[in-house]
Amino acid sequence: MLNPVIGVVTLGCPKNLTDTEVMLGLLKDAGFKITFDIDEAQFVLCNTCSFIGDARKESIRTLVELADKGKELIIAGCLAQHFKEELLNEIPEARAVVGTGDINQIVNVIRAVADDSSLRLMQVSDTPNVPDYSSEEVLPRVMTGMGASAYLKIGEGCDHSCSFCIIPMLRGKFRSRSIDSLEKEARILVKAGVKEIVLVSQDSTYYGVDLYGKLALPELLERLHEIEGLEWIRLMYAYPTEATTEILETIAKLPKVVKYVDIPLQHSHNAVLKSMARPLNPERVVQKIREIVPDVKIRTTLIVGFPGETDEQFEHLVDFVKEHRFDRLGVFAYSKQTEVPSGNMPDQIKESVKKARRSKVMKLQHQISTELNEAMVGQEIDVLIEGFDEQRKHYIARSQWDAPGVDNQVYIQEPKSASEPTPEIGEICRVRIIKAKPYDLFAKTVMTSENLPKPELVLSK
Repeated sequence: MLNPVIGVVTLGCPKNLTDTEVMLGLLKDAGFKITFDIDEAQFVLCNTCSFIGDARKESIRTLVELADKGKELIIAGCLAQHFKEELLNEIPEARAVVGTGDINQIVNVIRAVADDSSLRLMQVSDTPNVPDYSSEEVLPRVMTGMGASAYLKIGEGCDHSCSFCIIPMLRGKFRSRSIDSLEKEARILVKAGVKEIVLVSQDSTYYGVDLYGKLALPELLERLHEIEGLEWIRLMYAYPTEATTEILETIAKLPKVVKYVDIPLQHSHNAVLKSMARPLNPERVVQKIREIVPDVKIRTTLIVGFPGETDEQFEHLVDFVKEHRFDRLGVFAYSKQTEVPSGNMPDQIKESVKKARRSKVMKLQHQISTELNEAMVGQEIDVLIEGFDEQRKHYIARSQWDAPGVDNQVYIQEPKSASEPTPEIGEICRVRIIKAKPYDLFAKTVMTSENLPKPELVLSK
């Protein structure tokens, strides 16, 4: 079986998705046939997640289901990095495991196991610090379905030591890609029809420290901003102490950089944050973002039920959410992992308490989100058209304040007459909001892409 048909399954975060797309690009260039129909596949490349307990369970469940279908498995990603020996020992269908720093070896791995039916291969570097992200090389990618949007991974790994996070163990130290390689890849994506590029890494605001000796995100944003045909640039995963005035002013002044800041704060109470090994006084960075970036919308994530979190500390978090009224909010119940410091801390919280606390914050956010969305009724905003629902007869879109897959959507009614503007999938158009729900907006088209005015550069303060 020299050239088996390769199926693919991706689990976890957008960073994992980009790794999958690179592996598929390498396989395609090497002459392998790729399929998204698992029934057709002989080998299935499964890129796994191991960030929290639920993610591990989903990864294991998926692998078992694929094995039950008789598929031979190439297991990549964080679970492979984390449990390399266990996966090979406990899953007979696992032909190979490929670590997070070894994705550039995927062609050699699959060729080896395809040539020798008895071979079971472990390609997992102990320290996941390859490939070399500083080079100007752009690895091939096979896009897997974001349409007019694409992720661009600007770095790998993380230098922080949050007490609840396993990422540095699974992904290694932070490594930035060069600005030249990122610009080159972005131009390739735009030439292929991409209108929105979403910058991702474990810590995007840390970008450039290892390569350039400074926080180089402003330079990267300015370089990407010059690409003709690129409409939106979105930044995900900012770190509180790295959300500098220069970075925020760059977001504010560049029209193509959407006014959306994704900044995981994790908690509000300094005692809990200290135990998490996270930056203190998060209210300061929230205020700073809103002062510097006009019309900004902030997304954050919070963890409830962290070891030792008291009722008073939790209520402090509730008050924090009430006060700052985040536009987008994700809340997670703490997931215990014994490989990191928090998993061995005293005063672990009962699961029932964690769930109750998460439910309370989400109920509060439901109310806040409802009020914020209702305030948008009557406003005109620009949205990216992502698809059309034939059954409901409406277009599906996102505003600049909504990241793909995690935030609100805008549903646009189909034009009722030939005189009404008709949106085009993959284009940006202007709509008027006519109705709001807690996490979705409903709109009608006002202006299509060819008539939209070009935004002007905002001068720095």
